[in-house]
Amino acid sequence: MSSRVFIIGDIHGCSKTFKKLILEGIGIKKSDKIYCLGDYIDRGPDSKGVIDFILKLRKEGYRIHTLRGNHEEMMLCSDKDEKSFSLWIKNGGDKALESFNIDSIAHLNSTYLSFLRRTRLYIETRDFILVHAGLNFTIQKPLSDKFSMLWIRHFPVDLNYLNGKILIHGHTPRTREQILSQRFESPINIDGGCVFKHIKGYGSLFALNFYERKLIEVRNID
Repeated sequence: MSSRVFIIGDIHGCSKTFKKLILEGIGIKKSDKIYCLGDYIDRGPDSKGVIDFILKLRKEGYRIHTLRGNHEEMMLCSDKDEKSFSLWIKNGGDKALESFNIDSIAHLNSTYLSFLRRTRLYIETRDFILVHAGLNFTIQKPLSDKFSMLWIRHFPVDLNYLNGKILIHGHTPRTREQILSQRFESPINIDGGCVFKHIKGYGSLFALNFYERKLIEVRNID
């Protein structure tokens, strides 16, 4: 029996919503492969809880693969200088610090620091390429452009480069109507703006069941 494959969009500290998606929406099994596209932290109320749940699932033997989002990158870079720290705080880092009950990344427990550092910039299989934000197809080796994988928006796609693989990303919030109306072709954006539940059209966390070509949606309950 082949594994089910689920790809999950931007969570942003919405731990209750994330747990509901995993436990009820997906109904996770040990044979599943779960890929998260980054942005576990910031803006929402429980960044620590999101990471704790991923670590718990891994400890129990579930296969959870984690990519790095621009928010994890900002947190990792926040101790470089005041400008980097300020950029992170302005983008919701204050909520992450509050969640971990610390005032800087210097006081972050090594378990969480290791989790952040081990996140991957991209994952490529025979069927798909996963990144947080997208790819820069204007260069010969798109997977070498770290900045674009974390930050790019509104990019043209080179289908010849993808060679039949589906590119799936998050980062740029889309309304649920926009996400649900997508065809199963590159690129697929599954960032439903989960943390922006007070903005019309947003506030959904999505998982893409890749091989069944189905989207699972959970509305924000945080």
